[in-house]
Amino acid sequence: MGTRVVSCNTTGLARTLVPLREVVGGMKVECTMIRRAADPGDSNKGPVNAIKPVLKVPSHHGPDLMTVAEKIDITSLAVAVPTTIMHVHAIVAKLPGGHGLTTADVLSIWENTPRVISMSGSLDGIPSTAEVMEMARDIGRPWGDLHEIFVWSDGVSLDGDVLRYFQAIHQESDVVPENVDAVRALMDIERDWRVSVDITDRSIKESFS
Repeated sequence: MGTRVVSCNTTGLARTLVPLREVVGGMKVECTMIRRAADPGDSNKGPVNAIKPVLKVPSHHGPDLMTVAEKIDITSLAVAVPTTIMHVHAIVAKLPGGHGLTTADVLSIWENTPRVISMSGSLDGIPSTAEVMEMARDIGRPWGDLHEIFVWSDGVSLDGDVLRYFQAIHQESDVVPENVDAVRALMDIERDWRVSVDITDRSIKESFS
């Protein structure tokens, strides 16, 4: 028996797209990844003064998501930019006709989804990834880790069947919860994924908040 735990970017896609799929069914998605050039400790990497496109099209992130999430037809592009603090995704999702959702409904879905945080860039004073990381420190996360995917609520727009939004991924920590869940599943300790998610998230909150 085996399992697959996907990358930090693909984890971010799964966190917000799978809950939508559970409500509306299949969807077609296009995503552009604005990737950090290196982790904070990787001083030997770059680019330092350039924007570097990933010239393999599509990037691996969309196809990887389709290996773990059915009914999401997704393509992805990626560029690396000179920053070390988080990736950003610009996502356009074509929902099926007759979905019946509003922008507020989409935000409500994410607000009730584990491991997703939705806040207003303008009202909450978090207009960029720098402030997102400061928020993680302000709430007491060691090393400024943010295991959750951050969605800018005022950057979410549902126009007819087309949903557009931005999200940020802390590449150093967002995959940690799913790795713990995977170990628990492989050891057959807990078969209900919802229960496992709750156990993991409570443990992280108790240990790292």
